[in-house]
Amino acid sequence: MTSPLIHPILLCGGSGTRLWPLSRKSFPKQFAQITGDQSLFQAAARRLSGAGFAPPVILTGNDFRFIVTEQLAAVEIAPQAILIEPEGRNTAPAALAAALVLAAKDPEALMLLAPSDHVIPDAAAFRAAVMAAAPRALAGDLVTLGITPTRPETGYGYLELAPGGRTDATAPQTLARFIEKPDAGRAAEMIASGNYLWNAGIFLFTAGALIDAARNLAPDVLHPVEAAVAAAESDLSFLRLGPEPWAGVPDISIDYAIMEKAGNLAVMPYAAGWSDLGGWDAVWQESGPDAAGNVTSSHATAIDCQDTLLRSESPRIELVGIGLEDILAIATTDAVLIAHKSEAQRVKEAVAALKAKNVAQATQFPTDHRPWGMFESLITGPRFQVKRIVVNPGAALSLQSHHHRSEHWIVVEGTAKVTIDDTVKLVTENQSVYIPLGAVHRMENPGKVPMVLIEVQTGSYLGEDDIIRYEDVYARGQGAKG
Repeated sequence: MTSPLIHPILLCGGSGTRLWPLSRKSFPKQFAQITGDQSLFQAAARRLSGAGFAPPVILTGNDFRFIVTEQLAAVEIAPQAILIEPEGRNTAPAALAAALVLAAKDPEALMLLAPSDHVIPDAAAFRAAVMAAAPRALAGDLVTLGITPTRPETGYGYLELAPGGRTDATAPQTLARFIEKPDAGRAAEMIASGNYLWNAGIFLFTAGALIDAARNLAPDVLHPVEAAVAAAESDLSFLRLGPEPWAGVPDISIDYAIMEKAGNLAVMPYAAGWSDLGGWDAVWQESGPDAAGNVTSSHATAIDCQDTLLRSESPRIELVGIGLEDILAIATTDAVLIAHKSEAQRVKEAVAALKAKNVAQATQFPTDHRPWGMFESLITGPRFQVKRIVVNPGAALSLQSHHHRSEHWIVVEGTAKVTIDDTVKLVTENQSVYIPLGAVHRMENPGKVPMVLIEVQTGSYLGEDDIIRYEDVYARGQGAKG
């Protein structure tokens, strides 16, 4: 019998704060390299590729669309579709949008709904569990993946098996109900009973089964999502969901909207290792502490430390810990977090406090990723800013002008093709060019290697929204990112 084709639905529109300062709204954790040399999103896409899997369907936000395409291209995966959510509305609307797109071609299409920011070390075991769950999903059930608990965790929801179910089974079991995150005492009781699994937020069902369930249990969610899909428009390689109907979609998880109300539930036990990286303590655990319990990055040193995570994200910052125990210390170029490991879940409080102070580091990285490459803010002062800009081979910035600033460009690697009003010229390494205020200009990389330049901005206002686009190969429109 031929195995069914499974359509991965990867959710990567979130902006989690629990791994601040490495994860921020402008570049959340799914796109960062946290436990390996690939991002969590890339690892998820590779894990759900190959025999038995269709190209993935991606749901993300407007600001991340080019990060998605760039990171998929880097691991040589071509997406089936990239759906752009006008704004985040949680997992139920995202899942239904993907289901409606798939059902238009095949209502019986099997869809595997998965977050893109989890760590699952044994990809083969995970794929095998998904394949084992497929027959139950094809029969019309809504199947969720249940993780074998290793401790009485209070940060996860739980899944209670129906009487006679086995948490060590190699086939789907009937699911009795979803349990909200418990307190420590209740979590210990559930672990002792041996009848509960962790809720990983990973689901398998046919597109038609999910739509039918929503029609019966959550019509207030389904109807505006249907309208948003009907109003969707193609934009380059993306499919933008209709913004007006999407604005009326409730912000609700698939658990609350559908799963906790459904009667045709099943769970596939999985015990081969999983983490949602819900805090820096989880990163410490998943990173493989040494004999003293320490985890250090290449630019961090631990001296007489125990059970500590020391991590520097910049070669310009050497992080040193002396005599520390159970401490998390994470340094980026513009922010440092220091916390006791037991307080890892309070990092979001720090982000809230920084937002209340209108501190840029709460949400923005000094490094900003764009479809043509990236830039890094090196120093900012009154009426000036210095950036390092990297332009990918063959890429070009938009033809643009500024109301409030002039710019000096100094090429340090490669060759830039520069347009200033009616003049076009090549600027090579160690050469510079001046862009007067108001001049219509563009920067391109005509070469085969990345082009790097230093930009010095001077003017009365240096915000990224001081830009007028006249032409743009990436169809970004106006605004800071378009």
